[in-house]
Amino acid sequence: MRAVDDPRLTDLLARQSGVVRRSQALRYLTAPMVERRLSSGRWQVAHRGVYVAHSGPVGRQAYRWVAVLSTGAGRIAILGGLSALETLGFRGFRTDRIDVLVPARMTPASLPTGVRVHRTTILPSRDVHWQGRPPGTMPARSLIDAAQWSSSDRQAWAVIAAGFQQRLVCADDIRPVLARLPRARRHALIAEAITWSAGGVHSSAEADFLRLCRRAGLPEPRLQVVRRDSRGRQNYLDAYFEGHGLHIEIDGGQHTDVRQWWADMRRQNELWIPGDRVLRFPAWALRHHPADILTQLRAALAHPQRS
Repeated sequence: MRAVDDPRLTDLLARQSGVVRRSQALRYLTAPMVERRLSSGRWQVAHRGVYVAHSGPVGRQAYRWVAVLSTGAGRIAILGGLSALETLGFRGFRTDRIDVLVPARMTPASLPTGVRVHRTTILPSRDVHWQGRPPGTMPARSLIDAAQWSSSDRQAWAVIAAGFQQRLVCADDIRPVLARLPRARRHALIAEAITWSAGGVHSSAEADFLRLCRRAGLPEPRLQVVRRDSRGRQNYLDAYFEGHGLHIEIDGGQHTDVRQWWADMRRQNELWIPGDRVLRFPAWALRHHPADILTQLRAALAHPQRS
């Protein structure tokens, strides 16, 4: 039987999206057999000591395996942060970078293009999904790492909020993990984002708005209220003042996209037609011009609701 037909090698390649480390290949093939596959073009070198068992393009799933097999110093490293979350179906935060976690004592000599390694001293087995393809951190640990590795505080908050919104975690899942990471970057912000997200706040801007209302002694709005438009489609209102027919939309950076902006306006027009009123505020104004926002809020709340 040809070595390539060895069912153990076939199974390994299937599990690892066609990617194999040299030491793994040598369990089933001799060194000359491996070299012939490379020299003939049947296999290709993805990184030093890591091969792809075909001659075609290396897809995203395969490249995740290249990342973990190339950085583990003879062992499999694990995906972390957004890279681990992506394998779990997390939406809205796609990145071309691949984040990999390794023990703090390890310092990979070289990295594949687009791979970023994070070293950690705290990685208990309960934080790792070893059966993942590739293995990666569990949802709660992935969200915390993605937040602390984010480029900004707002993105960090948004990642945590999205984890709750997409039902990847609940507060009881993620709080113990954060407690095990007392030196995590943005620890206080992540803890606050968990508390607010567990209560239905889906962005840092919504949290800013709720704080503003409380400090000013205004009625507390309901957040993420579900309403249906004239076509029966569900819409989520950022904030809604019951009894006043007033809903608030807080515009983030996505509203610089013209198509998204029009989609939001069309959705809001459907809600305005029956009589609700809408005030829109940019997220940056909540922090930089709160007095202007309060002036308009007070005027709208004092004005009777249209029948």
